[in-house]
Amino acid sequence: MTGFPAVRARRLRATSAWRRLVSETRLSPAQLVLPLFVREGAVEALPIGSMPGVVQHSLDSLKRELQRATDAGIGGVMLFGVPEHKDATGTGATDPDGILNVATRVAVAEVGDALVVQTDLCLDEFTDHGHCGVLDSRGRVDNDATLERYRDMALAQAAAGSHLLGLSGMMDGQVAVLRDALDAEDRSDVALLAYAAKYASAFYGPFREAVQSSLQGDRRTYQLDPSNRREGAREVELDIAEGADIVMVKPAMSYLDVLADTAAVSPVPVWAYQVSGEYAMVEAAAAQGWIDRERAIDESLTSILRAGADAILTYWAIEAAERANA
Repeated sequence: MTGFPAVRARRLRATSAWRRLVSETRLSPAQLVLPLFVREGAVEALPIGSMPGVVQHSLDSLKRELQRATDAGIGGVMLFGVPEHKDATGTGATDPDGILNVATRVAVAEVGDALVVQTDLCLDEFTDHGHCGVLDSRGRVDNDATLERYRDMALAQAAAGSHLLGLSGMMDGQVAVLRDALDAEDRSDVALLAYAAKYASAFYGPFREAVQSSLQGDRRTYQLDPSNRREGAREVELDIAEGADIVMVKPAMSYLDVLADTAAVSPVPVWAYQVSGEYAMVEAAAAQGWIDRERAIDESLTSILRAGADAILTYWAIEAAERANA
């Protein structure tokens, strides 16, 4: 019969069994990393208003969540500390008894053989001005003085047992300095995750509530301009050359082009961070009945994988893993 299409692509979409069989992008629980906030002095989990379902953990609730993560089969956890006290240089970040280092020891003891325990290496949670580094006499972030603090943080986190240090501060030269510092202390076993293309995004707002940020001003002098694609590629190239074991693009949703660029050229694994604002938007819209929550979550994660991510940091890690396992 003439006049009808000879090629009928719809044949392979006809049933759920067909769609499952020919799916090009598949989510594995092992590709997911769960960010966790641990609050100093907390005796129970405390809800975060702008991130429904996400909490600031106590050490006890942290243990329970770590077990849930293990049971779900996800790849790892990224720990963030929420200290009771802050100062200009973020001394709590390098204190062996500071909340992040204590939480790291707890996590490694609980699930260190089952999950990759990762720690955020940045000063913003610990400084009273909220910036990712120390300030000079003119109130500017001092890159090289900050690297000195990062070096001490890296050694403290390694001593606490962290398997992977998440370098999120966007200071020039941070990967090289920390790799040298760790290797000099016979800690070549500790891996480095470079937040290589981290943009000065509007989608970090809920995170700042989660860590009780004291930020004054903004971070545009060290995080990337959202309009710059090539600059993101340059930052990735620099971090790989300095010895990053993994590179990451952050945020994910608005930077899938940068993620795809990175995946096309990187010889090391490429990760993406589905940030707090991405999470909050879906949860808020779903609460109003405007979108199908589960489909939106799964579609967002699939899009990040499709763009080239090997793993994703997401607040839905356990839920998505449990759904993938069902």
